[in-house]
Amino acid sequence: SSGINAEWPLRPGIGVAIGDWVLDVTAVKHLFSPELVEKCIDGQTTLNALMGAGRPAWTEFRNTLKKILSKDDPSLQNNAGLRASALIAANEVTMHLPAQIGDYTDFYSSRNHATNVGTMFRGKDNALQPNWLHLPVGYHGRASSVVLSGTPVRRPCGQILPSPTATTPVFGPCRLLDYELEMGFFVGPGNKFGESIKMEDVSLCVFRFSVHIYSLNCTAPENFYVFTYSAVFNLNNFGFKFLYYIVDSINCVNVPIPFRLPIKYLEWF
Repeated sequence: SSGINAEWPLRPGIGVAIGDWVLDVTAVKHLFSPELVEKCIDGQTTLNALMGAGRPAWTEFRNTLKKILSKDDPSLQNNAGLRASALIAANEVTMHLPAQIGDYTDFYSSRNHATNVGTMFRGKDNALQPNWLHLPVGYHGRASSVVLSGTPVRRPCGQILPSPTATTPVFGPCRLLDYELEMGFFVGPGNKFGESIKMEDVSLCVFRFSVHIYSLNCTAPENFYVFTYSAVFNLNNFGFKFLYYIVDSINCVNVPIPFRLPIKYLEWF
């Protein structure tokens, strides 16, 4: 199932994609436990309350949905009136961001990508920085740049070197854009200030993920990214588009990485 945030004729609410339809969770809330309804469904226009409720609530929510949508369960299948009110054609639904994004971190996690970008700036022989193989390289994201797919994005302006040999910048629009398809993880319960989360407990915190995320960056060599890169990671991401759906990640899969991490605390398998 895919947790989404959709708008019905009169109100926004939580929905689940099923084929060409969207199930209005509020319309079937009587089939969930009263505790889950009160905490995570009633009055909710985003998935934040459910995300923050923790894995036991996620598991209960998912299992109840599976039961409701099962061919062997009569609750929805044998109730034409309920089906008519609870199932809305996907093309009639107005989509919204599924969660309020308070903050995010953009991790530099692809070795191929890191090598390609490094080659652009430092040459092939010095493409990958030594620290990349030792620690998770992450940049603080700009939460205000997270928008829904289809939102118009304005080409940004900034300081740019007018030629490869120029040393004095000029002000102007970004000339080339970098489009990146990325995987994003939505985090549920966090950690208390000053406390860390162990790698073996990561699955208790990751709510869902989405592969339908792409970011817009001005990172081509001719752009102002080059001029600002050596001092600060400035004006990199100005549009982070999200395509509605959050994909189930109840059963996380551990995939061995192609090289051995030198410090064991980062291992998750």
